Amino acid sequence: MKLITAIIKPFKLDDVREAVADIGIKGITVTEVKGFGRQKGHTELYRGAEYVVDFLPKAKIELAVPDDIAEQVIEAITDAARTGKIGDGKIFVTALEHVIRIRTGETGSEAL
Repeated sequence: MKLITAIIKPFKLDDVREAVADIGIKGITVTEVKGFGRQKGHTELYRGAEYVVDFLPKAKIELAVPDDIAEQVIEAITDAARTGKIGDGKIFVTALEHVIRIRTGETGSEAL
């Protein structure tokens, strides 16, 4: 099993959610986060004063998926989240050692 973590632009969240739902993913976790990479923030003008926005709003998506569909999920997220501009985000893939469904005690792939 894999844990796929994607940091994307917030306005692409619905597109990504629909793309992974089409594959058959039943659940995702979404967190509103802030950060920067190569984008390094930007300068904005508010009431005549310039100020620097260091941390930009992003959406963090986490999905636990079986190994056999991990690549398909990664491709769906990449295609749905891509704008072609700087700041599109990153995808991190981590091996999941153990998964347990608290309600039923199911483990492994059955717990997903």
